[in-house]
Amino acid sequence: MRIHRPASERGHVAAGWLDSRHSFSFGHYHDPHWMGWGALRVINEDRVQPGGGFAPHRHANMEILSYVLSGALAHRDSGGGEGVLRPGELQWMSAGHGIEHSEYNGSDVEPVHFLQIWIQPDRLNAEPAYQQRAFDPAARRARWAALASPDGEDGSIAIRQQAWLRGVQLGAGESVTWAMDASHRYWLHVASGQAEVGRRRLAAGDAIGWAEESGELRIDGIEGDDAPADLLLFDLPA
Repeated sequence: MRIHRPASERGHVAAGWLDSRHSFSFGHYHDPHWMGWGALRVINEDRVQPGGGFAPHRHANMEILSYVLSGALAHRDSGGGEGVLRPGELQWMSAGHGIEHSEYNGSDVEPVHFLQIWIQPDRLNAEPAYQQRAFDPAARRARWAALASPDGEDGSIAIRQQAWLRGVQLGAGESVTWAMDASHRYWLHVASGQAEVGRRRLAAGDAIGWAEESGELRIDGIEGDDAPADLLLFDLPA
């Protein structure tokens, strides 16, 4: 099974300081057809204006990943985790049995544009945890790089689920492949730029999901784009 999630059909919330697009049901946006994709429950594309942010709020039993596309995202939590996230970095907060955190624009002059991702954990009520790591964009130019994984493979962040997040950047004329396993689910999200899967052209915010599919997945950079496309591939338990 293969499904297409166009960027234009995502949920949309605008609150002055916040412009947010929801790939799956979240908050006031509810669509019974889009409740998640296996263990992947949230991909929110947020733009927060200078001075804006999310006041302290509580989460439990969710793996929360933040990925900045531009600007700076500041984080603080009740477990002592604190940092400023910038492009090329990934932040992980495992909410465990419960944690309070806040997120806000780390700049007084520049908006921050980021993805917040929620993955359901494979265990309940664990101790909360936090980690932030920088990844060299050159290490994923036209090749997959592990950003998050169950065991921290190849310098990735270890998360509490049998799931992998891999990233690649593709320029015009470049391509990558991935051998899909029918016992896994996959979700490909275009964080920025454009790429082509089969004969389907994907732009920023577009996504494709696969379940019970095997064979080679091929992704091509598109001729004429000035900047490389930034793509995220979620490899999830069925």
